[in-house]
Amino acid sequence: MEQKKWSLQIGGRILEIETGLLAGQANGAVTARYGETIVLATAVMSKSASKISGYFPLMVDFEERYYAAGKIKGSRFIKREGRPSDDAILSGRAVDRTVRPLFNSRMRNDVQVVCTVLSYDGENDPDVVAIIAASVALSISNIPWNGPVAAVRVGKVGPASTRGDASSTRGGGLILNPVNGEVTDGSLDLLVSGTEDKINMIECASKEVPETEMLEAMKFAQEAIKKIAGFISEIQKEVGKEKSAPALVQGTEEFENKIKELLLCEGLAEALYDKDKKVIEEKTKIISEKISAFIKENYPNEVDKLKEVADIVSEEVSDEIVHKNILEKEMRPDGRKLDEIRHIECKVGILPRTHGTGLFTRGETQALTVTTLGAPGDEQIIDTMEVDMKKRYIHYYNFPPFSVGEVRPMRGPGRREIGHGALAEKALVPVLPSKEEFPYTILLMSEVLSSNGSSSMASTCGSTLSLMNAGVPIKRPVSGIAMGIIVDQESMNKKQGSTNTKFKVLTDIQGLEDHYGDMDFKAAGTEKGITALQMDVKLDGVTIPMLEAVLIQSQKNRMEILEKITATIAVPNPEMSQYAPRIIVMHINPEKIRNVIGTGGKIINEIIDETGVEIDIEDDGSVFITSTDKQSAEKAKEWINNLTREVKAGEIFQAKVVKIMAFGAFVELLPGQDGLVHVSEIADRRIEKVEDVLKIGDMVAVKVKEIDSQGRINLTMRGLEKK
Repeated sequence: MEQKKWSLQIGGRILEIETGLLAGQANGAVTARYGETIVLATAVMSKSASKISGYFPLMVDFEERYYAAGKIKGSRFIKREGRPSDDAILSGRAVDRTVRPLFNSRMRNDVQVVCTVLSYDGENDPDVVAIIAASVALSISNIPWNGPVAAVRVGKVGPASTRGDASSTRGGGLILNPVNGEVTDGSLDLLVSGTEDKINMIECASKEVPETEMLEAMKFAQEAIKKIAGFISEIQKEVGKEKSAPALVQGTEEFENKIKELLLCEGLAEALYDKDKKVIEEKTKIISEKISAFIKENYPNEVDKLKEVADIVSEEVSDEIVHKNILEKEMRPDGRKLDEIRHIECKVGILPRTHGTGLFTRGETQALTVTTLGAPGDEQIIDTMEVDMKKRYIHYYNFPPFSVGEVRPMRGPGRREIGHGALAEKALVPVLPSKEEFPYTILLMSEVLSSNGSSSMASTCGSTLSLMNAGVPIKRPVSGIAMGIIVDQESMNKKQGSTNTKFKVLTDIQGLEDHYGDMDFKAAGTEKGITALQMDVKLDGVTIPMLEAVLIQSQKNRMEILEKITATIAVPNPEMSQYAPRIIVMHINPEKIRNVIGTGGKIINEIIDETGVEIDIEDDGSVFITSTDKQSAEKAKEWINNLTREVKAGEIFQAKVVKIMAFGAFVELLPGQDGLVHVSEIADRRIEKVEDVLKIGDMVAVKVKEIDSQGRINLTMRGLEKK
């Protein structure tokens, strides 16, 4: 392909797209540049159908490269990048969740999108650039795809910024594609993707932002997305390849109609409607077995192929049934009203030896979240292409197979587990106490024990219960809810996404409604506002009016759940568990840190070995002593005090003679602090030779006579013989 470049001003900077230079053998390949952040996106499709059956085989990989930021991997022994960092996995998920809904779900060609960060300037987020680059790569390739899409990040930092062009800011402090420092200090970090007229992916961390302000930020994002998506469309028209015919899973019209008929005759419409998830699974399994028997009897030579076709038809018919019943009758599978939350139970403190526990059960979804408190030195060290930092609040999420009644190998966390843990984590960050208020490292582990929809929001609610049970002084409790939407696709197409599109908002979606619904919208926050959002869709996107309706309803539902939480535990426990460590915080003169550390760490290791405590020292002189034993902690504190405190005139010490000179003796007042007793100050009588009275190792009483201008300590023993 001929090398070409296109540019667009967005957010006060130039977005540049280039093709024809790199990765020429991919079906589609582009580099997207924003500032000095550059991402290469490639899209490749297999020529034949995948050997994997049952779903569309799309792979999206986000590759960080340390060289992009001019860094060498921190490990002393391994310098090659290995497993993706959690941040890279979350970035890959954002790209995946943006592009996946725009593929035909019946496609069976393997498709792989790889986004490689080639250059990172420390300011412009590669997530946004990667989504745009992936969109262009897919759009200009021959891969069948219903794009383009685009993405922007929106920040909020008080008054409107004056940076960049007029389209980069809006009154109220909204900033388009803020640089990293602005996001860190602001109240909103919102990543939005979508088409020219719809939004199809949201990822948000915010500091209790009200729903009205969040909606304004989404509208602001949509304006910029429309501009970028139109820009990509022009590139596609100019250099885009003709789209190939994909390998689709499909049977003859006659066969598919027959399967639809059988599904309805066998009672699929009735089987989907039961309050018990297991009952639905059992009924639909029986119907599936009858369909399989029909295929084996009538199409013995095409069983595998037609079974997959039948499964897809079953999915489509089920989807149609659920949509029709909700849109026309407001009838949900488990019989609830559209805005009704399932039964909720909250418990705390159910495990005797842990520092804090919260058990949150909503319907058939149950999450147990356990809090563990540690020393400041237990902070997680993050070393990635983008950041080097320490993290004091960590949330992990486990989703074992028994939670959904399945049998499968127990391996490490996948993308889903990492994503759900990150969502629950960001939901609680805004209400955590500062390190000065509560210097502990806080690790939460959510164990999903049963799942039927929105285990991530159950984990968020369980986190609030667990933190308050552990005595962590959070500012306000946080609750979370998963919302869904059912859209009349026909009316959306006719009205081209206008406000007249028919849709219904669902509260607290269960697994079946998530599967057949059009949107999974997770909202978490306090009574003051939103702390985290995440949205995925099954269709090409949703409109601003739809999002407004979802935000309004989710706020009401979050307040209902907060009432359940605070009825169980209203405020954080005033006392921590007896098994939790206690931290004593001291502040010493930074110049005295070396007195505590000692040569090669000799002194601090001696203190730790003698007392059994953990000691963390920061450059500003903050000292954190952590121990489960109060007496040991106090001993370590006194030891450090003696090592670092300033000697004052008039103080009396029991000191050790450490050196004898002709003119007097040097004695150790405190570890590392010596003073001089001049020969004339040893006794009330005249002393000829110091050795006649003192020997090295003697313990003597001395008084600080003065500290001269050079910091030298002059002592006297006169009048202290009896002491």
